Amino acid sequence: MSNWLMAILEIIKVTVPALIVYLTVHHLMKTYLDKQYQLRALEFKQNQNNTTIPSRLQAYERLSLFCERIAIPSLMLRLREEEQSNAALRMAMLITIQQEFEYNITQQVYVSEQLWQIIKIARDNTVLDINGLYEKVEPKGASKELASALLAQAESQSANSLNMALSAIKKEASLLM
Repeated sequence: MSNWLMAILEIIKVTVPALIVYLTVHHLMKTYLDKQYQLRALEFKQNQNNTTIPSRLQAYERLSLFCERIAIPSLMLRLREEEQSNAALRMAMLITIQQEFEYNITQQVYVSEQLWQIIKIARDNTVLDINGLYEKVEPKGASKELASALLAQAESQSANSLNMALSAIKKEASLLM
């Protein structure tokens, strides 16, 4: 055999074991680094859940409170005065609903888009109920007339949009548990 063939065989004898060692080490390091990455990702997700879950629960609480505060009976208790006109009561209720909504608008970041739309529909339906019954009363008349009509309507609607919104909030919040 020639010298160059012997040299090639010697190179192969050294290269093949080195290549096997390199591939083994590469595979072990890749496996180790992948496991470390997965572990870090899991830790990050757990840390993120520990901070976002309380914020989301607080958002559900605030939106539930929002629904309760803009319910007709609740508005009546807080806003109706004896010497008030229908127009003044209507305006006070609409302003309060808008203020409550603006106060809670940032909660949309923590809830699903579908739930936020349900909340907005509940608010809009409450405003529509107020405006619809207001059109049937004398604006300068005593607020007792509008209040009675609103309360009667609220009693007759057991499945109103605010109750559906509260159910949707509870359902979505239960998914976190």
